[in-house]
Amino acid sequence: MRTRTSLTLAAAVTALALSAAGPASAADGPVLTTADGTAVAAGDVLSASLASGTNATLYSSATGTSGISCSSSAFVATAVDNPAAPGTATESVTSHTFDAASCTSNVIGVLGVTSIKVDNLPYTTTVTSGGALTITPAAGSSIQTTAVLRTLLGSITCVYRAPSLSGTANNADNSISFTNQQFTKFSGSSLCFSNGFFTAKYAPVADTTQSGSPAVFVN
Repeated sequence: MRTRTSLTLAAAVTALALSAAGPASAADGPVLTTADGTAVAAGDVLSASLASGTNATLYSSATGTSGISCSSSAFVATAVDNPAAPGTATESVTSHTFDAASCTSNVIGVLGVTSIKVDNLPYTTTVTSGGALTITPAAGSSIQTTAVLRTLLGSITCVYRAPSLSGTANNADNSISFTNQQFTKFSGSSLCFSNGFFTAKYAPVADTTQSGSPAVFVN
């Protein structure tokens, strides 16, 4: 899986972090804050790369290990609405990238990954005080990832789509995680597997607009 962007995200992609024990109680402020309780303001830019030592994967099955794996991926989102907790915060994911140089594929017949592009951005991301995260495309659109792969027969393009993605935010490490989020092949050759299951963990999610880019918590 060599490419740039999300899958999902896609996808990325997206988003934030949670834990039952946040830096502040739900009654103390908005859904999204930094460690000292400062609110994430509308317009603040949030971003994260893959958690250290983890890969983003797009496998052909939920239990298999055949597909694409990337060790470098990141997302950028803009805070749109951050109401009082408990509640649901809203963000707009404007970028979800995958570094093709960090991607490999073990699919039979595939020699490597040329690119991975997350299409149809921006996506809307909602994060609840309970840590549930949902990514949805614009009305009438879909979450879409396009992977260009190198094969013995030349370059092939595989397009995958999903109606939405679900993830989890965790305040323990200020992360957001996606596990086996299913994409369906929209177009591509027989070398493109029919389903893609996306798994990735991004941490820490930081508010890069605030001084020092503090980590973001979900309350």
